[in-house]
Amino acid sequence: MLTVVELLQTLIRIPSVNSDNAPGTDLVDEQGMADFLVKYLGDGGFDVVQEEVLPGRPNVIARAPYDGKGVDERPRILLGPHMDTVGVAGMEFDPFCGDLVGGKVIGRGASDTKGPMAAMITALLENVELLAELPVAVDFVAFMGEESSQQGSKHFVKHHGGEYEFAIAGEPTSLNVVNVTKGCSWLTLTAVGKAAHSSQPERGENAIMILARSLDMMNRKLSNRLATYTHAVLGHSTLNVGTLHGGTRPNIVPDSAVAEIDIRMTPSLMEAGGGREVTEAFIEEMKLPVTLISSHENPPMETEESNVYVQRMLGAWPSSACVGAPWFSDAAHLANGGIASVCVGPGSIDQAHTKDEFILVSDLEEGVEFFRAFICSFKV
Repeated sequence: MLTVVELLQTLIRIPSVNSDNAPGTDLVDEQGMADFLVKYLGDGGFDVVQEEVLPGRPNVIARAPYDGKGVDERPRILLGPHMDTVGVAGMEFDPFCGDLVGGKVIGRGASDTKGPMAAMITALLENVELLAELPVAVDFVAFMGEESSQQGSKHFVKHHGGEYEFAIAGEPTSLNVVNVTKGCSWLTLTAVGKAAHSSQPERGENAIMILARSLDMMNRKLSNRLATYTHAVLGHSTLNVGTLHGGTRPNIVPDSAVAEIDIRMTPSLMEAGGGREVTEAFIEEMKLPVTLISSHENPPMETEESNVYVQRMLGAWPSSACVGAPWFSDAAHLANGGIASVCVGPGSIDQAHTKDEFILVSDLEEGVEFFRAFICSFKV
């Protein structure tokens, strides 16, 4: 069995960059990572399968060993990091080196989220004999696609949601228990103008300027409306204009333009219909000359601090606290599908997606202790 540092180095050296969004490399997707996990966890005593979600992009489901007779009917919980990483363009070093430098393991995914994955797996395999005897089955599930549309967690909860009572999504939370997160609504807007020669701009209608003026109003007035949807922990809902594209060359008045906006949603905004519904109502009310053509929404998550598994975790590791986060994760889709969920893992979210991504060895080793303490808390 590898040490947790050796395991993390191995995971980093298996490229698994999400191919959906500017990967910056041809070494993409999760199949290689899935194949490694199947063998490593299978050799460690787990019953492991791959479930293909998209071609060459499976989830990995590893069921805990069982010493009892007959069918394993224990209540089930899962430790669930994601296998994919964000792109690697612009990184300061080989993103797949996994080197140990000055007490840090460096490389893409070291923080988000191969570090938490390594800590989870190490704690599970160190206690594999105990897992077979516990009154609760502690499984391991590795999800594909979290860094884009979370296809893996959506597929899993659709097919297995009824089998599980609780899930811990592996994310770098400094070992705090993230039990509430904002949701996210990505909306694509278009504006249509009229092309003309730029020497006679008065003969055309500039779609970029039409869209820009609408975005400015949304940034001022829709943002204020969103700010009324508040949460005691998460604060208020927000809006960001993320991209703006239009035109083909400087000497043509552009006849089309496209923008993407990101609305971070509190639970109260989701209850009011979500980012798309509120935005569509605002566009109609203000008679803005734009069209909302597509959207992708991830729900907010709110798991009660009183949840029995959350309380067990806090009891096993008293220095942890329940906290909120403005980002979203697979946990939100698992919770939305009926599995009470939180995010926990070693390392800092401040290192996620950075050009010099790393995790401290001390944090990584503390993560193993955290998950070990949680697992051992079920001993009877």
